[in-house]
Amino acid sequence: MARVEITMPQMGESITEGTVVEWHKKPGERIEQDETLLEIGTDKVDTDVPSPAGGIVAEILVAEGETVDVGTLLAVITDENEETPEASEPAPEPVSEAPEPAPEPPAPVASDPPDAPSDHASEAAAFAPRGAPAPKEGTSDSFFSPLVRSIAEQEGVSTAELKSITGSGRDGRVTKKDVLDYVASRSEEGDGFPELQPVEPSEGPEVRVVKMDRTRKIIAEHMVRSKATSPHVTSFAEVDMTDLVAFIQREKEAFLEREGAKLTYTPFFVHAAIEALREHPVLNASVDGDEIVLRDDFHINVAVAIGKTGLVAPVVRNAGRQSFADLARSVADVADRARNKRLQPDDLQGGTFTITNIGPIGGIKGTPIINQPQVAILAVGRIQKRPMVIEDPKLGDVIAVRQMAWLSLSYDHRIIDGAMASSFLTSFVRIVESMGTGS
Repeated sequence: MARVEITMPQMGESITEGTVVEWHKKPGERIEQDETLLEIGTDKVDTDVPSPAGGIVAEILVAEGETVDVGTLLAVITDENEETPEASEPAPEPVSEAPEPAPEPPAPVASDPPDAPSDHASEAAAFAPRGAPAPKEGTSDSFFSPLVRSIAEQEGVSTAELKSITGSGRDGRVTKKDVLDYVASRSEEGDGFPELQPVEPSEGPEVRVVKMDRTRKIIAEHMVRSKATSPHVTSFAEVDMTDLVAFIQREKEAFLEREGAKLTYTPFFVHAAIEALREHPVLNASVDGDEIVLRDDFHINVAVAIGKTGLVAPVVRNAGRQSFADLARSVADVADRARNKRLQPDDLQGGTFTITNIGPIGGIKGTPIINQPQVAILAVGRIQKRPMVIEDPKLGDVIAVRQMAWLSLSYDHRIIDGAMASSFLTSFVRIVESMGTGS
């Protein structure tokens, strides 16, 4: 390998450009084959890009935050023994409306405090060219992104404090959220952190303004558009999960050994939803002007929480044609790729119905927003033990402890009425409650 060029990949049939969200390597650093080189984003999803070959990152040609066309040269990887251009003549990274890169400060003399860099050193760290060595700060070679450094400088977080923060990002790197959480916790402890400026200095409450990240911006745009498109109505029902809970506990180890996939609740919900949709096809549709477009295939979006910061809903395609074991594997696959930023934009398109399981994150019930251009979304809440009145064939009505969960179906009231929604929920409940009983 003499030279490998990394270009902006085609992230989907309709995607023509992408944004460099974050570089995971710097010029001059070694990278292994399949190790993450950078993170790129579109208007639908952020994705990690692995290196196609091992070697040295010789050049990085597009700065973080820049949006470029598909096919644009992003970086160059060369052999380990080949001299990199940055080693002799570093090229500054373009930064819009930012000061010119400051030169590397001289090494500190023995009398300089190791963890107290000057303002000049902080500025150099925030805007240093990508090919130049970062200014030495204390005795650590930890890498902090320009965004993290900029926030730390604005909030008065010293280099020593920055190094003490436990990072939640990839490979333990400190993220924007980590710094802001640290600032908030330090303010609460009253350790001398500068006071936050109130909106109304004379009498208003203190506030802190934080810009949305890319994921939150995308979610916000989609949610506003959905609310503006569809008149939302939500209907509720509750489902007795007792038999299904017992079945999963009894069969999960054997299923994992036999099928190579974990036995979770989600594939059962997907299966039940498909059977209920077969009985109520208008919920597996979309609206085009004054026409209803009915779908014969069932492409089910399964919502996956990404930590506490956002949510994506990749599609399990042709779910109605899959066996239950295949369905369990498909659900596990899309969830794993979503959490590890390996989804492609096409993985989020073409769905016909969405299921979101809010139970694992503590949600009892909610009013989910429709995933456009679909017309309905089902939320399954947390499974809880509750006293319920049940009919015993011998004893009549008795009170028993049952595993119960709330269901929330939000639907487009242009084409779905309450009666249809309630009928769908009744079918879904019947199917779920039959699972694990042998019927």
